[in-house]
Amino acid sequence: MKKRILAVLAYMVPTFPLGYLWHLTVFADYYKSLDVFRENIVVPFGVTSMLIQGVIWAIIYERMFAGQPILKGALKFAMVACPLAWSFMVLAVSAKHHMASVSGFLLIETAFILVHYIVVSPLIAAVYARKS
Repeated sequence: MKKRILAVLAYMVPTFPLGYLWHLTVFADYYKSLDVFRENIVVPFGVTSMLIQGVIWAIIYERMFAGQPILKGALKFAMVACPLAWSFMVLAVSAKHHMASVSGFLLIETAFILVHYIVVSPLIAAVYARKS
């Protein structure tokens, strides 16, 4: 249970500041030009979403990749997590939401997903890595 909590934290702790900085600070004007976000973002929904994702990713990692060396486990996890996250956070959103530029949204959110999993995958892998 301790490792699972640490893995959830390994996902959530970098995800919130990365998401906030990416979406609401660094690229805020770009997202505003895409006209895809509501005026008042509901932060508690975002945090709850991150918690749910973190728990699910921790369980998946624990069952599929526990005991792997950090880089190997991180790469294997990212190969599963990235396409799945991309499918529901980028493709599904671009398919059903009004936005000024679908291609612009696909580009910026694909970049976010890649950066996000480059950051969180080794952190989760470190929690479950085989101890030497």
